[in-house]
Amino acid sequence: MAQAPSAGTGGEPETGRPSTIDDIDHRTPVVVLSAQSYGSLGIVRSLGRLGVPVFAVDPDPRRPASYSRYLAGRFPFDLGTAAPDATIDHLRGVARSIGTRPILIPTWDETARLASDAFDVLSLDYLMPRQPDGLVASLTSKKEMVRLARDHDVPTPDVTFPESVDDVRAFAAGAVFPVMLKGIDGNRLKRRTGRKMEIVVDADALIRSYVEMEDPANPNLMLQEYIPGGDDTIWMFNGYFDEASDCLVGFTGRKLRQTPPHVGVTSLGICLANPTVDEMTRRWMKELGYRGILDIGYRYDARDGRYKVLDANPRIGATFRLFVASNGMDVARALYLDLTGQPVPVADSIEGRKWIVEGGDLDSFLRYRREGVVTTRGWLASLRGVREAAYFAHDDIGPFRRVVTESVRRRLGWGEADPPTSIGR
Repeated sequence: MAQAPSAGTGGEPETGRPSTIDDIDHRTPVVVLSAQSYGSLGIVRSLGRLGVPVFAVDPDPRRPASYSRYLAGRFPFDLGTAAPDATIDHLRGVARSIGTRPILIPTWDETARLASDAFDVLSLDYLMPRQPDGLVASLTSKKEMVRLARDHDVPTPDVTFPESVDDVRAFAAGAVFPVMLKGIDGNRLKRRTGRKMEIVVDADALIRSYVEMEDPANPNLMLQEYIPGGDDTIWMFNGYFDEASDCLVGFTGRKLRQTPPHVGVTSLGICLANPTVDEMTRRWMKELGYRGILDIGYRYDARDGRYKVLDANPRIGATFRLFVASNGMDVARALYLDLTGQPVPVADSIEGRKWIVEGGDLDSFLRYRREGVVTTRGWLASLRGVREAAYFAHDDIGPFRRVVTESVRRRLGWGEADPPTSIGR
């Protein structure tokens, strides 16, 4: 890979803000929408370690976050299948049961859209950022996100949005392969096919995959230019934007590996300063009037030296605990402090800090080794500098024990178990 620019964190110098997170008021509870993944577990741990009462809305008591010592309670409810009105009614009931107006934290796109769309109602019972009308929906649609990026001079890969197989055939006749076949709404595509994207290598494979994956009644597929390079060309920005859309805390880093290989979520990441990504994201979100936590990804294109936005998640991402400052700040803590009216400390990122998804990275390594991309020695060397894992923690062993137990049960065929899933990058 061509060396991408990397230097100090972007943004203006910070003044008048504390440098530590000591002696905060932690009495305001938090409600996390789902205990489904390691991202939810990260929220529970990050805030729970500060003494914050953290509750989860989730139907399954077997999920790893439910085993955390830092989880104050769980309210059984299936957010994935309930109608919006039922979800809103249930969430209002949760707040009344807790007895104090809590902070609401969505963890996947549908819950982020619901929280934004129902702000006027939910904000009667919850503390939460107010987004401009329609912005969350636009950012979670890759088609609309591309439009917003181009309107604000943010580079994107070349994309096409076919509406029929004839459109795909016409595209394929002049396309340069490989090509990315992706869902405009990735979660809807994953529910339909089990995949969010696919790399296709020729015209026949493209047409075959399109026919297999598309919903003709409600087209949801896009064709995206394939930008050459490994997983380590993918850069991430995690930040928190206040009511004025100023970024109070922002971090950048990049993937080292992902699972599944080439098309998945981060399994090993590293925190590295990238002023180009940092400054571009801050400017774009300021122009959009964005508020709250943002998780966004770019790919570095060595052909023209630009970072091209892949997706923008208007919510917390599963990888957020990669990005922890030297004083312990992360985006969940920034949200908590800002919404409770407390000063948000300056966050100086830790260059070279690594974060890993234990089983996911092992699986990624085994697949990459079969491809000849990495050796065992190279994989072991890449683990140097890992400061935190998705599941294992010395002070909270229950979730890791649960993951290991379920993994063993699956391998031995002792009943069905739900593997942990991801809520983001």
